[in-house]
Amino acid sequence: MQKPPTHTVSNYDKNRGLTLIELMIVVALVGIISAVAIPNYRDYIVRGQIVEGQAALENLRAEMERYFQDNRTYATVASFTSPCAELPFLDHFQLSCDVEPDGTKFLLQAVGKGSVSNFTFTVDERNRKSTTSVGKGWNTCPTKWMKKKGETC
Repeated sequence: MQKPPTHTVSNYDKNRGLTLIELMIVVALVGIISAVAIPNYRDYIVRGQIVEGQAALENLRAEMERYFQDNRTYATVASFTSPCAELPFLDHFQLSCDVEPDGTKFLLQAVGKGSVSNFTFTVDERNRKSTTSVGKGWNTCPTKWMKKKGETC
């Protein structure tokens, strides 16, 4: 009967770890991935947050139009309160509403706060949308709301 072969582990195999060059390669790869991933993630977060302001403007504009259909003015009339009087609270934007004294025109504005503090969007009674202020790398546009970095007007 034969003995099973025994496997011996040399001292080299026991003490083998990462060499300095291997460690430097790993650090370089992590740095490259971080340099690409972190800015893209920030842009993704900002795009998600600006949607809040744009959606709120759309909803408020629709409420203003419904109010106008009932009252033939955008301004508060007697006991009928204009939607401008009760603006919703948003996490990332501050809404404002300006109604002309004659009640025939309005301008809604969403001004960013926090991580989107550079962004400002507007819409009026004719549904003319505008991006008047943006963050670095974004473009302003007098005719539409910008939805992503690098988008052209």
